[in-house]
Amino acid sequence: MMDHYYTEKPLSKEEIFTIKIKLKKQAFELFSASGLFSKKELDSATQLLIENAEITKKKILDLGCGNGVIGICLLKQKPELEITFSDINERAIKITRMNLEKHKLKGKIIKSNLFEKIQEEYDHIISNPPIATGKETCFTLIEQAHKHLKKKGTLQIVARHNKGGKTLAKKIEETFGNVSEIVKQSGFRVYKGTKK
Repeated sequence: MMDHYYTEKPLSKEEIFTIKIKLKKQAFELFSASGLFSKKELDSATQLLIENAEITKKKILDLGCGNGVIGICLLKQKPELEITFSDINERAIKITRMNLEKHKLKGKIIKSNLFEKIQEEYDHIISNPPIATGKETCFTLIEQAHKHLKKKGTLQIVARHNKGGKTLAKKIEETFGNVSEIVKQSGFRVYKGTKK
């Protein structure tokens, strides 16, 4: 059976290495590891989300954080942000902690299957959702995100529009009563739902 990033305990042998992150305004290195999503490089969908996320307030949840790249990029731009990093994958949690230490950044880290261990409410929830796990997981993420957002808080997710994104956008509209597209590029779109 193939080892999947959306698993609590990856079966693959743990190999830790560094990767280069290059964004419009930033270039730096992060630790990554076997058993994580897009382990060898920053994937184009996550990059699109980072570079176009609309951050207007400071309490943020990086849900399904992987190696922590979304939250770390945001913290490097705005160190005053209060970011919680969460993932089901225990190796992702370990690598995120290492990356925060490497860049001398502060963040809260919670090992959780979606919102199972998350109690707080946030201004923004940002995620490249685990579409490979099926739409039910992503639908649960959208429904639970709505409950964990403050009033006027936003859920911002990225997906390939013709490979599940259209369905997720519809689900955001059903759950939030609205959906907008922040950006579209190379078949990917960043969708936003705002809690009324």
